[in-house]
Amino acid sequence: HSPTRLFYASQRVWRSDDRGDSWSPVSPDLTRDQDRWHLPLMGRVWSYDSPWDVDAMSKFNTITSLAESPVAEGLLYAGTDDGLIQVSEDGGGSWRAVEVGSLPGVPDGGFVNDLKADLFDADTVYVALDDHKSGNFRPFLLKSINRGRSWSSIAGDLPDRHLVWRIVQDHIKPDLLFAGTEFGLFFTTDGGDHWNKLGGNVPTIPFRDLAIQRRENDLVGATFGRGFFILDDYSCLREATKDALTQEARLFSVRDAWSYIPRSPLGGRGVANQGAGHFIAPNPPFGAVFTYHLSEKLTSREEDRRKAEKELEKSGDDTPRPDWDLVEMERREEKPSVVLTVRNQAGKLVRRLEGPSGKGFHRVAWDLRYPSTVARAKSPETKADDDPRRNIGWLAQPGSYTVTLSKKHQNTIIDLGEPRSFEVRPLRKGVLEGSTPAEAEMFLNQVAQFERSVSAAGLAISKGFEHLDLIQGALARSTAEPRDFDIELGALKTRLYRLDQALRGNRSRSGTGEAIPHTILRRLEVIKTGNRFSTYGPTATHRRSLEIAQAEFAPLIEELHQLLEIDLAALETRMEDAGIPWTPGRPLPEGKQD
Repeated sequence: HSPTRLFYASQRVWRSDDRGDSWSPVSPDLTRDQDRWHLPLMGRVWSYDSPWDVDAMSKFNTITSLAESPVAEGLLYAGTDDGLIQVSEDGGGSWRAVEVGSLPGVPDGGFVNDLKADLFDADTVYVALDDHKSGNFRPFLLKSINRGRSWSSIAGDLPDRHLVWRIVQDHIKPDLLFAGTEFGLFFTTDGGDHWNKLGGNVPTIPFRDLAIQRRENDLVGATFGRGFFILDDYSCLREATKDALTQEARLFSVRDAWSYIPRSPLGGRGVANQGAGHFIAPNPPFGAVFTYHLSEKLTSREEDRRKAEKELEKSGDDTPRPDWDLVEMERREEKPSVVLTVRNQAGKLVRRLEGPSGKGFHRVAWDLRYPSTVARAKSPETKADDDPRRNIGWLAQPGSYTVTLSKKHQNTIIDLGEPRSFEVRPLRKGVLEGSTPAEAEMFLNQVAQFERSVSAAGLAISKGFEHLDLIQGALARSTAEPRDFDIELGALKTRLYRLDQALRGNRSRSGTGEAIPHTILRRLEVIKTGNRFSTYGPTATHRRSLEIAQAEFAPLIEELHQLLEIDLAALETRMEDAGIPWTPGRPLPEGKQD
């Protein structure tokens, strides 16, 4: 209620109104003020001369949790480690004690792990208690709606032996609560009737403290001995009602995404080549993050059959082999998957993403980029072209987008609900005025289409060399007169080398690090580099580079068509007539004997 006011607790509550420069007590001793030497251990009180381990003995008589209502100024709650909850409604002028043993199901002397005043209702308060030092590991989590005068349990269906360390409340939805327990994190959307465990990559360890970063809707959990974990943007859980989680699938609202060029201060992604030289925590996923829930795993025909057979096996019944055609259908079936389809404001498809298809919550991030238009094929020559770090499309422009959740099952795609809309917003405005988003998008679309053609030509040249090598091997095993074929094959290979050099440059020279004249690929790389790491947009140099590259590429692609589709085809026709062993690209032999 005041930015300069602080509260601090020892055995009493202290207050500072000058940011901690001076302190005043606002309570007497709020604990039982016990002498631990007089407390029973193992069923009796022991002599002073007994072998005491005072370092291992709890001292007790300390305030372990303190809260002020954010709704009612001066409404204070203090919980102790010796079984008391103290309430003041006048800023500490007077205090009312509540024995935790009077709370339903709570043993005397319970340890108050956490007290939280409700963010919305001045009369509501939550308490998490702990009795594990007595061998009792039950989760004690309770709520009062009359400032601690009476209490009810909200532990709901929390598992047994999951003692609760902390509780926090969402700042938007009152009934959305998070609990940190001895064995992980839980959340409830109905005020505590039903609890769900948060999975992901969270280890099964004690979460001793929880906090919410309200601007980003992030849940932060500090653990016992393992650091802390962050659940980025948990806002989808506000929609995770019982009805939503029983639907076949549910795509939750999408937070607007910031558009920018991620930094690589170490020269690459993450730690780059720094190894474990120093600790770096991962950033949240870049781009738009889509969260969805599946009530059941998507299963294939084989999985459905095996599930039914397991039920028969349990009862000792036969599980006969299915018809061979059904087994073959299982073999041919593609694995079912989840598809997320992103479209722009005009409804044009921008990106398709595949997501996990298992039961439960899942997240998939779109990196705000179009798909790459680079040609693809599997071969040693083109292995680098399949590197996802290189083959990324252009960054989509800021604007309005939608995403649709679908399932791909048995060769059909079925939508699972309505599209969700979201905005892509620039993180900041550039210092220099560059191209408009519309101009940049038009130019980069031209570059993408040109790269599609250039990469296809490069791949076709590589495949052409492989093809000619196969023909060379077929000639070596042929009984036909080889001379004419060898000469023509050599001429085709020479032409292919010339086209390869026009596209990529002199490989012998570039392989030694020597400079080579600008090639078509080099000009394309200049355009890509200048626009991949900047949002400024294309410059005059980029536009001119594209013009030159397109002009140089036009005769190259024309000659490549002539070589691969006409001249090489004519050679293969003559090879077929001569009975030379078959190679891919030629018509399949009929199998008839003369």
